[in-house]
Amino acid sequence: MTTPCPRLLIVDDDPGIRSLLQRYLAAQGLQVDTAGDGAQMRALLAHQPTDLVLLDLGLPGEDGLALTRELRANWHGAIIIVTGRGAPVDRVVGLEIGADDYVTKPFDLRELLARVHSVLRRTRPVETSAHVDAAPRRYGFDRFVLDRATRELTDNGKPIPLTTGEYTLLDALVAQPNHVLSRDELMARLHRRDAGPIDRAIDMQIGRLRRKIEVDPGNPVLIKSVRSAGYLLAARVTCKES
Repeated sequence: MTTPCPRLLIVDDDPGIRSLLQRYLAAQGLQVDTAGDGAQMRALLAHQPTDLVLLDLGLPGEDGLALTRELRANWHGAIIIVTGRGAPVDRVVGLEIGADDYVTKPFDLRELLARVHSVLRRTRPVETSAHVDAAPRRYGFDRFVLDRATRELTDNGKPIPLTTGEYTLLDALVAQPNHVLSRDELMARLHRRDAGPIDRAIDMQIGRLRRKIEVDPGNPVLIKSVRSAGYLLAARVTCKES
């Protein structure tokens, strides 16, 4: 059964960049493969369904623009060129031959993630309600699985009862792992209003949620506070097959 999590392929001859991007994008809940050259890219695409390729133009032995043409002619996924070539002519040619976006190095990881999501929204097929019913979204983090279809949380298969407010908070945190969500953002999800200067409703809900999922609620390692900013889920989130 298919998973709703997008799968990315990073193609770059620099192992440091491959490792950095793989760690960061995987921490955002994406499935990530890597390749160091065109041959490895072709082998992976031949055997692994992939939604988007992040392609460096400066690969050894092959022209990146020629690889872009090859991908567009023989493969139907999305392509984002990620390269140190920042000349306008390179950007124009890359987009004209079929790339969906063009990012120059050095880049901000959050901007790259935003571009990935933007391209995926434009290029991935829209799921029908029948498909959603057949493959509901289930997200794993640490030892937990959050089922968004049934609104249930399990700890190694053992159900953990959640109130509506606790579920809503956890769902928001799981949807954006390792990203700080402000009290106002969380309050808007819970009550459709901003948090006031002395409004402690979010803090109380977070405290109750921590008591259900943290080994030591007084020293949390999953739901972390960020001073003067908000809260984040400090965990890698993955999609689970139904």
